[in-house]
Amino acid sequence: MKISTKGRYAVRVMLDLALNNTGECIKVKEIARRQGISEKYLEQIIAILNKAGYVKSVRGAQGGYRIAKEPENYTVGMILRLTEGSLAPVACLEDGAEECERCDTCETLEVWRDIYKAVNGVVDNVTIAELVKKRQKRLENLDYSI
Repeated sequence: MKISTKGRYAVRVMLDLALNNTGECIKVKEIARRQGISEKYLEQIIAILNKAGYVKSVRGAQGGYRIAKEPENYTVGMILRLTEGSLAPVACLEDGAEECERCDTCETLEVWRDIYKAVNGVVDNVTIAELVKKRQKRLENLDYSI
């Protein structure tokens, strides 16, 4: 499984909005500059996050975006499923998939199931709030090393 730039950037955008959450809206241009993402591509990603209610948008001169809920309400898994779709490593494990005719004799099915459980176990247990804490801790450690 490979996570696309859309998925990776969506997680970075949510983290950026959480890190810079002062109650004021943040312009796409600022996020794009900080994250090194083109504004045009970032607008597509923000549209997905906005439509899902993960971010709030405000129009006008003072407009921009802000995270809709507290960072602990968003997991990396939620964001990746929103942007990537299923995280299943094989089609037969996707939600709503029809049972494969080989299911009863597939020796590899348990491997794919274990991979799927492992991936979900990681991404569903990491929140944006935890990523914020990791960033803050890393920055604190940099301050001590100077």
